[in-house]
Amino acid sequence: MLTDRDSLLRKLHELRSEHRDLDTVISRLSEHGAMDQLQLQRLKKRKLLLKDEISWLESRLIPDSIA
Repeated sequence: MLTDRDSLLRKLHELRSEHRDLDTVISRLSEHGAMDQLQLQRLKKRKLLLKDEISWLESRLIPDSIA
């Protein structure tokens, strides 16, 4: 999978960007009383999955500290 630090950072940037975009879309749909609740739920679920993936990548990029 991804092992190179640069590729991890690139992927992290892409995921953060997608997460922000989804946040904007979800907000706009919610403000306008989105008619398709199923679509809204799917977008929210995708956003949560992105958040988990972002957290995982961040944990891979941060070196373990010696306690």
